[in-house]
Amino acid sequence: MVTGRKQTPDFFDDDGLDPVETATGYLQNSPQDKAAPSAAAANAGTMAAKKKAGFYLSVDLLNRFNHKFHELKLVGVAIDNKSTLLEAALGYALDDMDKGEESQVLKRFGIK
Repeated sequence: MVTGRKQTPDFFDDDGLDPVETATGYLQNSPQDKAAPSAAAANAGTMAAKKKAGFYLSVDLLNRFNHKFHELKLVGVAIDNKSTLLEAALGYALDDMDKGEESQVLKRFGIK
């Protein structure tokens, strides 16, 4: 009989660490998708609730995005990660669309 073997952990066990809570400091599946931060996140400061989004991007646009992210990192811009850059760019695009007829983004879709 072999002794001292490690047992494979039960990855579906509810008693382990939640990867989303560990990464973001927020609980998953809360009533409003914005649960109170965990103790670790509360000690680290305030954090915005995050939710993973999945979309498709053209290869050219994705390459431009990755290139720009690395370019910014190389020149010393204090940008944490690609999500931070995407949030900033998307925020600007949404602000632009709020301009209505003067929106550059809406003009790309033929909306005047």
